[in-house]
Order: sequence, then structure tokens, then C-alpha cells
Amino acid sequence: MPKWLAGADIVDGPVPLAVWGLTILGILILLARPPRAAWIARCLFGLFAGAAVGVGAVLVADAAGSFGERLPLTVTVWAGAGLGGAGLAIASLWGVTPWRRVVAVVVAILTVLSTVIGINASFGINRTLGALFGVSSLDQVDGLDGPHPSPRVSPSGPLYARWTPPADMPAQGKVGLLSGASAIPSSAGFTPRDASIYLPPAAQVPDAPALPLVVMMMGQPGNPDPSFIQTALDALAAQNKGLAPIVIVADQLGDPSQDPLCTDSSTYGGVATYINTDVVAYAKSRLNIIQDPAFWTIAGYSNGGACAFIWGTQHPDIWGNIISISGEPYAGSEDPNAAIAGVYGGDQAAFEANKPEAWIQKNAGAFAGHVAVFTAGENDPVYVAAAQASAQLAQNAGFTATSYIVPGAGHVQDALNGGLPKAFQTLYPRLGLSAP
Repeated sequence: MPKWLAGADIVDGPVPLAVWGLTILGILILLARPPRAAWIARCLFGLFAGAAVGVGAVLVADAAGSFGERLPLTVTVWAGAGLGGAGLAIASLWGVTPWRRVVAVVVAILTVLSTVIGINASFGINRTLGALFGVSSLDQVDGLDGPHPSPRVSPSGPLYARWTPPADMPAQGKVGLLSGASAIPSSAGFTPRDASIYLPPAAQVPDAPALPLVVMMMGQPGNPDPSFIQTALDALAAQNKGLAPIVIVADQLGDPSQDPLCTDSSTYGGVATYINTDVVAYAKSRLNIIQDPAFWTIAGYSNGGACAFIWGTQHPDIWGNIISISGEPYAGSEDPNAAIAGVYGGDQAAFEANKPEAWIQKNAGAFAGHVAVFTAGENDPVYVAAAQASAQLAQNAGFTATSYIVPGAGHVQDALNGGLPKAFQTLYPRLGLSAP
């Protein structure tokens, strides 16, 4: 897929409006014909049958808990209206001239495409056409293996107090793909998709300061997309002399259809090793970061949030901070039986041993001075309960832990856009990026 096409915005802007407009125009052309009784009956049947299939599919998915929570009402509306339109188009294939038959085929395709775009916009996670199909539109980032200032184990005083940005510092952060020569190698059999990186304004100048490190993971399904982290951190950097962490958005899935459950396994390979060993080694050797784990944060959204909490408690020597945005309380929480069978070979004890509370017990006393932030959308009650329970669990273990409920948000883009800024505002003083 060409990069210009992969980068097409399918949530806002002209592309969705153009597709929806063409679909409506096509339907109007189909309807512009003499209203014979047989044709009206056939079209009504196609319309209602298609709508019933669409709405029924959503109801079945909700009843089965296929997505872990009830799907938004907008998804039901799009499924019913879109497949109803497709049914109308299919019913218009008979008893018409050849050109009308061509129009009906085109409209059937457009209604399906409109439905996909509309449902995707309801979630807002895949903002580009490329993201929807797992194709990155980012350019590869080069030059990460050049000489950097000698790493410091810990900075001498908070960075915000001793950093003066140059006049020509960029106003915004830079994002790119870690592929080719810049790719992060995997050492334990896990096959990740290419990670991406966010470099804040302060990282893009000569003699740039060493900055904190964040490793971020998105949800399932999802892609290693840096757009949400870029939006949140560009806004904070603009208020704080261009300062923000360097962020690697890494892949903990390997494929959007699978869930390795934040653990090394014979089924999916060494995903935990990849994030906690390979990504960390890459960052330490190739990025201009502060070489002190107190300034390193493991972060995630939804499925990635579960991994962040697990790995932050499993490796207190690596991760000084945790951010979980609408995070699952533990890996496999949506369907424990399937998780135990698919990844752990039926070993329930191994499944239980990878929960955050098990790692907290194993590493008791190791979390003093660590910070954990858990957020969830107000209209996402399952994950609100998970965020509050996780924060209490972390607090009891010795973390400085907080939970934040994003007003009016659900589980998708509004939860990210509201949760990430709040979480990083909490961490900025801890990371030396702003005054307490």
C-alpha cells in the first residue's frame, strides 16, 4: 500500500465524508426508478434482512462477550444501516438494465466500506487506512546508532531546572518507524511488528539532554501506533521547554488477532523477553536516555495496560513507573479458561502466577519510591473498577499509586486522549520534566 494511501485519515477529514457521500448518492440513484410493487417488496426485504443481520451480529457479539464489553450504540447503528444498505443494493441487481446492475454492485461495495469506516470511527483507535490494515505510513527513523553523550546513571538535579532550549528547537515531536537497520531485534522466538518511536522537541537538537524512557504498548486488536502518545506529549512538551520522555511504542502481540498474555510461551514465543530485555537493551545502547530505571516507565492501553502492570511488578529493577490506560486487571481476564488452555497448556497455577498480585507478593518490599498511575473512562464501568482496584493493590505494595477517571469517556480514543495527559502530568515532576 503506498504511504500516501496508508496515511489517509479515515476518522476525520475528507475521506470518510467522500465515501459516505458517494454511498448516499449511489443509493439515491438506485431508488430513482418507477416504483413497481415487486421491486419495492424485494428492496424492502433486502433492506430489513441486511439490517437484521447487522444488528443481530452486534447483539450476538455482546452476548458472547467477544470484545470484553458492550459495543457502543454507534456500532449497532452503523452495522444495521450499513448492511441494510448493502441488502438494498443486492436486491437491486435483478430486473434492471446493465448500467443499473453495475451501480448496484458499486453501492454494495461502498456500503460495506462506509460501515467499516463508520464503525472504526466509533472506536477511533485506527486513525489511518494503513493502521486499519496493519500497514504503517511512518517513515523509518535513522541515525539512532550514532554517538551519544556519555550516559549518566542519574542526572544532577531535575532537568527542567537546568535545561535551556535553543531558539531553533522544533515546536513538535517527531515520530517514525523502527524498521530496517533501526529495528529492535527479538532474541527469544517472538516475532513482533515494527515498533515506532516518539522523539520530543528537546531530543531533536544538537547536544540534546538525556531524557526519560517510556515503553508503550497499545491494545488488542491494535498497532504500535505513536499518534496518541505524540498528541499527549507534544501538548505537555509545549508547556515544559520542549521536554518529554523518549517513547518506544512496542508490539506485545505479534499479530492483532492473537494475545500472548504478556508472557513467554511455546505458543507465541518470548514476548516478555522481547519487551523487558530486547527493547530495554536497544534503548540503553541506541537512545539518548537517562540510564537510571527510576526514570523508565512501562505504559500500556487496554491489553497493553495489563502487560504494563504485570511487567512493572515483575521487574521492579527495570521499571520505576507504571502507566495503565483502561488496562485489563490481568492478562486473560476476559476469558480465563481460553487463556489457560491456549497459552498455559491447561496449567492454571502458571496462569495465576503471572497476575500482578503474584508478582507483588514475590517481589515484596521492592516498590518503595515507584509510581503507578491507572486511568479509565467514566462510562467504562468494568475498567473503572479495574483501575481503582489496581491502584489500591499497587498502593498496598508500596507504590505511590493513583487512579483517575476520565469524565465522559468510554474505553476507546476518548479514554486515551483523556488518560494519557493526566498520567504524564502526574509523572512529569517525578521524571524531572516539570516543577513539583
